[in-house]
Amino acid sequence: MELLNSEYFPLGSLRHLNDFRSISLEEMDGVKLMTRTDAKYLCEMNQLDQLLQVARHNFRVLEIQKNRIQGYQSTYLDTPDHRMYLDHHNGKLNRYKIRIRKYQVSGQFFLEIKKKNNKRTTIKKRMPMMAGQGLLTNDCKQFIADHSPFSPEALVPVIQSSFNRITLVNNNMQERVTIDVLPTWQTGNQTITLPNLVIIEVKSSHTSSCSGFGFILREQRIHPARLSKYCTGTALLFPEIKQNRFKEKLLYIKKLDKSLIYNESFNKPA
Repeated sequence: MELLNSEYFPLGSLRHLNDFRSISLEEMDGVKLMTRTDAKYLCEMNQLDQLLQVARHNFRVLEIQKNRIQGYQSTYLDTPDHRMYLDHHNGKLNRYKIRIRKYQVSGQFFLEIKKKNNKRTTIKKRMPMMAGQGLLTNDCKQFIADHSPFSPEALVPVIQSSFNRITLVNNNMQERVTIDVLPTWQTGNQTITLPNLVIIEVKSSHTSSCSGFGFILREQRIHPARLSKYCTGTALLFPEIKQNRFKEKLLYIKKLDKSLIYNESFNKPA
């Protein structure tokens, strides 16, 4: 899946991205926030540069090898009957997502397990993987068994996703913001890209819309909107799967990004 596709993603439109002071990966180690509260927001691509202009003095931007936009690719694992997706859809507490993520700039791979507990706190565990390493190594199987209720033998690759990310860290190192553009999902020979959708996530120990980047978003009339990239991609790629609970969200995405001829599931009654 192509990253930084100039047809969809005009880099020149983000002219304020270069106004930020940079921060390195090493400097950012103190704000990893593996246990955190997340707040997600959705907006249109044409709103992003204005957000960057407002945030530029209070945040620094992650820069890796002179790149301020990093590409990510993920392979999500689930059971053949989409148990993790359905747990999320059905509102189950203590739910999981398991993925293999590639960081494009560094070339690193990680097996990652995210748990959302009944207090809506996200706990992420991850282990490094070698390039080309398969899931079913003994270390990977043990990691999945140790940190999730799923048998590793029951999991299969379900969808792939890619996106390009801008990462901001506020000056007091207490908040991290990820801004994902050009989200793309793929399964088999089917690919869906939403070029006009921006997914923003504010991550901190105590996320609030009254301060930090949340306040900036509120001032721009961009409000919290819960979204799972995995569930969104699954619902778009598998229209036959149960998705009534996500229909309102999918319709909102359609409103923000009119580039896609959406599948018939959008027109089904909830």
